[in-house]
Amino acid sequence: MSRSPNVSVPQPVIHHDAALRVIGAAVAKAESMGIRVCVAVVDSAGTLAAFVRMPGAFLISGELAQKKAHSTAAIGVPAELVDQALSQEAPRVREGIVLAGFSLIRGGAALRDGESLIGAVGVSGGSESQDVECAQAAAAALRS
Repeated sequence: MSRSPNVSVPQPVIHHDAALRVIGAAVAKAESMGIRVCVAVVDSAGTLAAFVRMPGAFLISGELAQKKAHSTAAIGVPAELVDQALSQEAPRVREGIVLAGFSLIRGGAALRDGESLIGAVGVSGGSESQDVECAQAAAAALRS
């Protein structure tokens, strides 16, 4: 069966094996830092592909990890870059984005296969800088 032109487009998404590898790398980094986190991986459409909550992680960290991942997938860049770009905008723009469910809390990383965005990872449970380190380690797992 062939596809009709101008009806659909292929969209690269993260494979479940890769999502599990990302989760494992984030958890390994968190363990090496002595913190307990939640890790969420979403596909390029922002749909949850994998999730883990380390025992003892804050309950709210699960929701925050998913928001960080979803927000990163929505734009394809980490929150710190979005935060910098929004610093030039009127306060209502920033407030509108946050009210729409976008998280400006750091701890997300885009997941790419070459140039294609295939998903994003969000980590929550440590400090912002610890979450960023875990997310970066998770994204690096796809490049190795």
